[in-house]
Amino acid sequence: MKHTASRPPVRFLPMTRSEMEQLGWDELDVLLVSGDAYIDHPSFGAAVIGRALEAAGYRVGIVAQPDWQKVEDFTVMGRPRLFAGVTAGAMDSMLSNYTANKKVRHDDAYTPGGKHGRRPNYPSIVYTNMLRQAFKDIPVVLGGIEASLRRFSHYDYWKDSVRRSILLDAKANLIVAGMGELQVVEIAQRLDTIS
Repeated sequence: MKHTASRPPVRFLPMTRSEMEQLGWDELDVLLVSGDAYIDHPSFGAAVIGRALEAAGYRVGIVAQPDWQKVEDFTVMGRPRLFAGVTAGAMDSMLSNYTANKKVRHDDAYTPGGKHGRRPNYPSIVYTNMLRQAFKDIPVVLGGIEASLRRFSHYDYWKDSVRRSILLDAKANLIVAGMGELQVVEIAQRLDTIS
């Protein structure tokens, strides 16, 4: 069910329960979890996907750079009605965390203050596991560069081995490869018909 009732203009998508309450929302339709900071700009995929879903009438919230060791960071806005979307961010997490010589980076361009260490290695896998701990049977949709590039069996330079699809390693339900604005809205619409 779409929620297109008039509401005050929102400058940013909600990131906390109090921001949801200011909008009069008791639950989200879709929760997006991102390895990047939330910046409402087209160069940040989570913001684009969130705005596409919002334009289609869905209530969307974002958890940006959660502490991947605390399940509470993933439950701050409650269980979403339809699904959770996960992206490692605008750059593959291993490139964000390491140089080509496998040395740890000391900064992260997609984190406030450039601080390193706010995203785990392979956040698509880690965040999906945390969402499963928090919400057991929630459908999880992977997207972004990491999921797109690792959707098939692939050589993993960091582990020097061939790995299977990230869909299997993360135990997610679906991968949206490439630009996902249209696909994610269709996913929401289809899940909406069965919820």
